[in-house]
Amino acid sequence: MNALESFRRREGVLASVTEAMAATPLVALDRLTAGVDGRILAKLDYLLPGFSKKDRAALRIIENAERAGELAPGQTVVELTSGNMGTGLAIVCGVKGYPFVAVMSRGNSAERARMMRALGAEVVLVDQAPVSRPGEVSGADLALVEEAAQRITAERGAFRADQFQRPGNPEAHRDGTGPEIWLQSGGQIDAFCDFVGSAGTLAGCAAFFRTSAPQVKCYAVEPEGAEALAGCEMTRPDHPIQGGGYSMAQLDHLEDVALDGYLKVSGAQARDAARRLAREEGIFAGYSAGANLAAALQLLAGPHRGGTVAVIICDSGLKYLSTDLWTEDAP
Repeated sequence: MNALESFRRREGVLASVTEAMAATPLVALDRLTAGVDGRILAKLDYLLPGFSKKDRAALRIIENAERAGELAPGQTVVELTSGNMGTGLAIVCGVKGYPFVAVMSRGNSAERARMMRALGAEVVLVDQAPVSRPGEVSGADLALVEEAAQRITAERGAFRADQFQRPGNPEAHRDGTGPEIWLQSGGQIDAFCDFVGSAGTLAGCAAFFRTSAPQVKCYAVEPEGAEALAGCEMTRPDHPIQGGGYSMAQLDHLEDVALDGYLKVSGAQARDAARRLAREEGIFAGYSAGANLAAALQLLAGPHRGGTVAVIICDSGLKYLSTDLWTEDAP
């Protein structure tokens, strides 16, 4: 289903909530960019049913598995998650009748585990590596979660959703997110940047833009001190931007993707940008959305001055109420 068909299907009554996992609004951040030479357009994927962009990939991965006969009726689904992919899978599996097990690091915010459990998922929390701190999930933490996910998948004869490798992840954004941005903007996009976790969003949107609008430049956003994709030395793998920046120098989804550059954003910059989004635009988003905004502002101050940059509002600020993103003494 292409983006235009998704829009049309939402005109009537939907058969299930999974049909609402598309066609989010695109909003101009003109208040926040007052005085800036250029424009930022924000794709509000935090308004999807699971409050994150991962809903799109969760649905596509499960539908692909059903079509390919890889997922039997009633079979358990298992996935490693920082919470967003797990929430999307909990919704999709609940609607379709598959038991779902989310395997997540204890370093991720507590709200995510509570939400997945509320949606019917079994949540397995994995202790962090000895040097890690709560709220800062490193590559070492992710490796422990992966080990647990593999063990549980084998023990239960489960289907592994595997957002880091299954092509349904970037396909969902190639066929949905990218075309939606292009249609909604009237083709007025000069650049796109996205904070990298599994890289499905960046790879999928870049694939769409390369084919349909090759003039659009695509950039990876990484945490300062954990710029593995950019080939930099790791100095801060324990950053607070949850859901990505795992110090992984190679990601399958980016293997054949020609990017136009890499941008780095500190945890403080991501936090401050997310707070500005809330206060100046009324968009209550999480850390990674703040990272995307901070990176887009870098592009408008540099190579894309005077242009238009599109970003994803990846998830909801409601998933971070227990973190320092929304402390009462926030400046």
